[in-house]
Amino acid sequence: MKKPISVAFTGPESSGKTTLAQYVSATYTGFYVEEFARVFLQHKNSYQQSDLDLIAEGQYKSWQVKHDFLVADTEMTVLCIWSLYKYQSVSARILELFKLQRFDVLFLCKPDIPWEFDPMRENPFNRDELFDLYHSFLIENKQTFVLVEGNEQQRKSIVDGVITSLLKN
Repeated sequence: MKKPISVAFTGPESSGKTTLAQYVSATYTGFYVEEFARVFLQHKNSYQQSDLDLIAEGQYKSWQVKHDFLVADTEMTVLCIWSLYKYQSVSARILELFKLQRFDVLFLCKPDIPWEFDPMRENPFNRDELFDLYHSFLIENKQTFVLVEGNEQQRKSIVDGVITSLLKN
């Protein structure tokens, strides 16, 4: 029996994470796990830093399912950067969950596509700055990741190459 595969998408808002995660899930019959923050925040007018711990807990729990191929729309780097950028600190719990998460590969999505409005998005003008934070954070924390950039077809081609390789092993 093959070992289950888990992949996740990370990067600044409106960088293509959901589009690619849904594509991978549909193309390779993966178990899609949505971004828990969207569910948590959909009926809130505001949030505070302590809510990020609750979001992180919910996200982490959503990955704890039996699967052959799990496709996560987001992962703990998003919570780390979000908290650092907005509150200048990251809770011990989010850092712990970051260290506990296990993915075969993280896809770091570059924001080289147009920003799209969404009422939950907060950073339309600083996606490149945020991308640099993601990139540095992943390197500093010795995470294995693949950079995803370019137009939609180029992005899918990058992801397909990695997924095909994972499925062969």
